[in-house]
Amino acid sequence: MVVRVALRARQSGAQRCVVAADDERILQACSKHGIDAVLTRHDHASGSDRLAEACDRLGLTDDTVVVNVQGDEPLIEPLLITAVADLLRSRPDCVMSTAAHEIDQLKDFLNPNVVKVVLDRTQTALYFSRAPIAWWRDGMAEGAPASLPAPAPLRHIGLYAYRAGFLRRFPGLEPSPLELTESLEQLRVLWHGERIAVHISAQAPGPGVDTAEDLARVRAVFGPV
Repeated sequence: MVVRVALRARQSGAQRCVVAADDERILQACSKHGIDAVLTRHDHASGSDRLAEACDRLGLTDDTVVVNVQGDEPLIEPLLITAVADLLRSRPDCVMSTAAHEIDQLKDFLNPNVVKVVLDRTQTALYFSRAPIAWWRDGMAEGAPASLPAPAPLRHIGLYAYRAGFLRRFPGLEPSPLELTESLEQLRVLWHGERIAVHISAQAPGPGVDTAEDLARVRAVFGPV
């Protein structure tokens, strides 16, 4: 699956695509398919910490834009990777960029496993939450809501671009109370007064692989590697 993700990421036009892994078996699988990989420590608390180590091992300059594509996203859209990277390059006021799309199902809006984001007028993140935000004043006036608020709420897509210099600094930032409450690492960035630019995608990304059923669905799309 990691090989599939890396092959999709290559299609984004990135100057370099590298897998950061904590297991020699992953490096061997990548080598078999001609994919660059770097071995990192196995005890990192988060993916951002692992990326910070990878930046050092690869000798990246502080202004290098690094996009974090999770290894369980074999259907990731290459153009979305490009869009998130390009957005960060155009936003010197932000240390990170990410993506979101409009929610069109009430069940997704109410689902705590679907992370929501609200933005300011420059499409910079104000807050991320597992709660349904933004919530309209009369949303519970007649019991449980029957429809979505307007304008449409936004679902956060877990794809991030960083500058390597910020990635190196991130592990040293104190975890925030909001981050611990919501179990959302990006809230540490906002809590420390940094800014995250958000690209609005016209469509939802392909599903990630979290269950055996997800894996079977993705295998049906790709076939054997």
